Amino acid sequence: MTHLQAGLSPETLEKARLELNENPDTLHQDIQEVRDMVITRPDIGFLRTDDAFILRFLRARKFQHFEAFRLLAQYFEYRQQNLDMFKSFKATDPGIKQALKDGFPGGLANLDHYGRKILVLFAANWDQSRYTLVDILRAILLSLEAMIEDPELQVNGFVLIIDWSNFTFKQASKLTPSMLRLAIEGLQDSFPARFGGIHFVNQPWYIHALYTVIRPFLKEKTRKRIFLHGNNLNSLHQLIHPEILPSEFGGMLPPYDMGTWARTLLDHEYDDDSECNADSYNAPAKEIEKDLSPKSMKRSQSVVDPGVLKRMDKSEEENMQPLLSLD
Repeated sequence: MTHLQAGLSPETLEKARLELNENPDTLHQDIQEVRDMVITRPDIGFLRTDDAFILRFLRARKFQHFEAFRLLAQYFEYRQQNLDMFKSFKATDPGIKQALKDGFPGGLANLDHYGRKILVLFAANWDQSRYTLVDILRAILLSLEAMIEDPELQVNGFVLIIDWSNFTFKQASKLTPSMLRLAIEGLQDSFPARFGGIHFVNQPWYIHALYTVIRPFLKEKTRKRIFLHGNNLNSLHQLIHPEILPSEFGGMLPPYDMGTWARTLLDHEYDDDSECNADSYNAPAKEIEKDLSPKSMKRSQSVVDPGVLKRMDKSEEENMQPLLSLD
């Protein structure tokens, strides 16, 4: 075991070997092969190429050197193409701070039975008067940056549960194709995290309709890991044990405290709201949201295709089952 694997338990070391093809004898050589590819992309500013940083990309792509480098390049390219998103990329930024305090995202204390961190989002908590969807995306990316420092999570990954209870159609109308494209590019294509499952619960019919719009832009691997449970929490419990879930998800634990993860990131600044008020939208985030172009998606800025809406109804929601089981 090298010093780069020092933070891993024996069980996780074995998992990294079996599932990710991680070999301590060739680890430094693997990292150097990725680093050597940096010169092939002079158009990108690679701000970090140290061993520990490159290793997380290798783990995210199961030590396939070219795929790991491509993810590394996309990570920095995404930041170059969306500079305004990362100008004030810190927990105390007013928009990010408010999003964090409303649980965007939240993190459960217990890992699942695969050792994965469980992130939770309660969609209806979004206060449109105080922060934008871009702020929510920034808060999620910032949180992942902090969490991915843990080598155990680099190997074991994450699970995301999104509760759509009481999420209104008015709120959903802000989920434009271009905004969703920005999120997909940031999370699926440009970040070194392994997502083992994305679970929708209590989703209204228009979220089903929205999913049909974005599905073609998701990788097949991502699609296989999305589960639409509706009100059927038993199907969620088949994949995530109720013993580690809060009561909102039919679990055995008390209701989730929305400020749990925010307090971790903000520490003593959690209760300092001097920067935040109802009019303090993060200006760069507002501009990003206003200027987003849907050209790459070739779709209308309306939330969903009207034809899709006509074909959907609530009975379809009630009959939806998880799409596929995890591999």
